[in-house]
Amino acid sequence: MSQYRICPDSGLYFDKSAESLMKVNAVAGAVALLVAGVLALLLGLTRWPSIHLLGAADFYMTLTAHGLNALIYWMIFFEIAILYFASSTLLKCRLAGPRWAWLGFALMIIGAVTTNVAIFQGNSSVMMTSYVPMQAAPHFYLGLILFAVGALIGCFVFLGTLVIAKQENTYVGSVPLVTFGAITACIIAVFTIASGAIILIPTFLWSIGLIGHIDSLMYRVIWWGMGHSSQQINVAAHVSVWYAVAAIAFGAKPMSEKVSRGAFLLYILFLQLACAHHILVDPGVSSSWKIFNTSYAMYLAVLASMIHGLTVPGSMEVAQRKKGYTNGLFEWLRKAPWGNPVFSGVFLSIIIFGFIGGITGVIMGTEQINLIIHNTYYVTGHFHSTVAVGTTLTFMALTFFLIPVLFRRQMIMPGLAKWQPYLFAGGMTILILFMLGAGTLGVPRRHWDMGFADAASMGIKFEFPGMAETMMALVGIGAVIAVLGGAIYLLITVGSLLFGKKLEPSAGLLQSFGVPLAASCYTSERPEPAKGPAADLEEHGSAGFEAPGTFVLAMLLLVSFVVYYFINWKYLASVWPLS
Repeated sequence: MSQYRICPDSGLYFDKSAESLMKVNAVAGAVALLVAGVLALLLGLTRWPSIHLLGAADFYMTLTAHGLNALIYWMIFFEIAILYFASSTLLKCRLAGPRWAWLGFALMIIGAVTTNVAIFQGNSSVMMTSYVPMQAAPHFYLGLILFAVGALIGCFVFLGTLVIAKQENTYVGSVPLVTFGAITACIIAVFTIASGAIILIPTFLWSIGLIGHIDSLMYRVIWWGMGHSSQQINVAAHVSVWYAVAAIAFGAKPMSEKVSRGAFLLYILFLQLACAHHILVDPGVSSSWKIFNTSYAMYLAVLASMIHGLTVPGSMEVAQRKKGYTNGLFEWLRKAPWGNPVFSGVFLSIIIFGFIGGITGVIMGTEQINLIIHNTYYVTGHFHSTVAVGTTLTFMALTFFLIPVLFRRQMIMPGLAKWQPYLFAGGMTILILFMLGAGTLGVPRRHWDMGFADAASMGIKFEFPGMAETMMALVGIGAVIAVLGGAIYLLITVGSLLFGKKLEPSAGLLQSFGVPLAASCYTSERPEPAKGPAADLEEHGSAGFEAPGTFVLAMLLLVSFVVYYFINWKYLASVWPLS
């Protein structure tokens, strides 16, 4: 018989099996983030020209491990926890097949450890993309396959939980918008994992000698169906969290739930096509395919993100104005709970993801402009603005809510927690902006030595513009600040789990943040309908367009995009003159 717990303060519902799985997946993700963060510091200090910490072999080994732990393991562990939360908790039902879910988690752990062992043994420094004909050790690929199978099991458990909720009538009407977003993430995840299986299984067989040849062009095309689409899982997941935090922090309702659901549907249909910008210079696909995917199709995915970027802060503004913050365009924003890291982390994520990640993504997805930034440090700057800020900062913010609610521990060092999102976001913004600038000047990505010392020893000399070295130093400074912000996050979260005061039933509210705390013990009785923040997460409906401040921010984004788009076309004309 399933056991349930309900928090009388937040109204959130927890099935015991689902709660345990949420905890272990979140903790595993945090461990992967710790590994990725330590490696990020080493990489930042290596690409800082005056420090140049690591040697070439150690640099490429570190880069390989950082990419996999940051983009794959940290993200997907945490996203599996979100899937269980969005199904079992928000739909108030038992988790489908908990034994299968534990098997999936075990495979993910085994896979992640196996691949990391292969990397640090020193014979698998092939970067996250692992392009053939470079060959890693067989257990490098085997670990990735095991992890993917485990994640796929987690997706099916999530889908099975939706079926149980429908059969047992635990909700009325459509699923909540947050759950709908999680369904979007799950569908994209299945596509992503399938792409990985299609290419990684034969590559594993190639590594052990059962297949004689893997076509490199075919590998690149299919691999990016996994490599870039894994970021699309992240986008769907963190946008779902944005809607959740809007409800938690403000009691906000979607401005138009139908429009928001339509935007998630556009993600399913078109978001994965953004992987095309990685192969725009490849001869393996036709020009018409490239043009279609990077213009007409990709713009529909961009439209979806613009809708979410308007309706999430817009719903916050509507909720704030209903509370009386109506003076001027931005009193609602000035009076927002900026001292609450749950809110500040999410809002900073929205701004940086939209203004930097969104705009640079469209630039990279334009076939002609892509030629001047392809395989430069610009690419690295772009995906740090989407992965490291858009998704990671959002997940960090959600953790500050989940520690008291899910783990039932009181937050330690709440004063430091208030500053954590600003420190992490500030460091990442410095890092990202100067990565973009260095890439625009031609600094390559993934290169151990921008000075090309080895080439100079062979009589080949190449120099970047003078500002490039300064920008790379600033990238290193940004990396140090961001890693410090990440270390504070891990210190607070792990410290709270180990040393935070255990919350008793009906413990009330955490006064530092105003975040509801979990309470109550397990019972075999099905909980009553939710009250408090949980009710806002489950509520349906729409609010009229009553968000003039958000509209001004959206227009500012549009103007920024137009100006930057023009600048890049102008730059293309200067480096590629026609006579």
